Amino acid sequence: MNLRELEYLVAVGDYGHFGRAAAACNVSQPTLSTQLKKLEEQLGVTLIERTPRQATLTPVGELIAAHARAALREVAGITDSARAARDPESGTVHVGLFPTLAPYLLPHVVGALRERFPHLELLLVEEKSAVLLEQLREGRLDAALLARPQRDDSLHEEPLFAEDFVLALPRGHELAGESGPVDVGVLAHHDVLLLDEGHCLRDQALSVCAGAGATERRGFRATSLETLRQMVAARVGITLLPRLAVEAPVSASADIVIRPFRPPAPRREIAMYWRRSHPLADFLGDLARVFRTVPEYLERRGPALGD
Repeated sequence: MNLRELEYLVAVGDYGHFGRAAAACNVSQPTLSTQLKKLEEQLGVTLIERTPRQATLTPVGELIAAHARAALREVAGITDSARAARDPESGTVHVGLFPTLAPYLLPHVVGALRERFPHLELLLVEEKSAVLLEQLREGRLDAALLARPQRDDSLHEEPLFAEDFVLALPRGHELAGESGPVDVGVLAHHDVLLLDEGHCLRDQALSVCAGAGATERRGFRATSLETLRQMVAARVGITLLPRLAVEAPVSASADIVIRPFRPPAPRREIAMYWRRSHPLADFLGDLARVFRTVPEYLERRGPALGD
């Protein structure tokens, strides 16, 4: 038994498919399958129920996968400790961001990150929030930018900024005749286009809609903000977008009217999270300060570490 076999088993449990698990582990499917067969022979039990379309862990496979995850976390801790003994600014750091934030925030901070840490290899991972949290806890990520709050005592939370939501309307809509701020109450009795399950922005938008008396547009759920934008442009409906998604360098659409909300505007708060036990905690605090150098129209949150 070796760590790679444990990693393969965990990946099959996560993805439920040999091909996707192999891709996640950067190996061929035959290699992964062969190694897992060897692991089953060594242990004398069947770990995986195999069908033509999926691979499911057996009850004993689930139990052993749980032990494997714990072992991999311990190994990640050993690796972290070794990295902390070296210069963290010249190492590799894995940072996660969720899809409705990553493409809109990164253009504003990548330059500052390169300038502040010219020798750092920063590997950015874009996944839904639930996946990022799991990878963070398991040691596969060093830090993650997530919407507040995340209630986990094992994680340190470093607030970064607050981002207002804006109202996106198709040109010609009854609320699109002006460009000034509107009250959240204008959403009452309107159907709002929302993202699919699993996106934290969906939950935030649903909360806003519930408070304003709006409802979700039935029969449609988008997989990305860009799909939402196109549906608004096509006059399918209205939606809420985070402000970063409608500001430069994002191109404006002639078919969409953007109206801000009057204070107190609905908003989301973003923080950076990392494991409290992480040996690079001080360095991650420095990294968080760079992520806090966002456009002036976003409200920076703090205090900084040590205050």
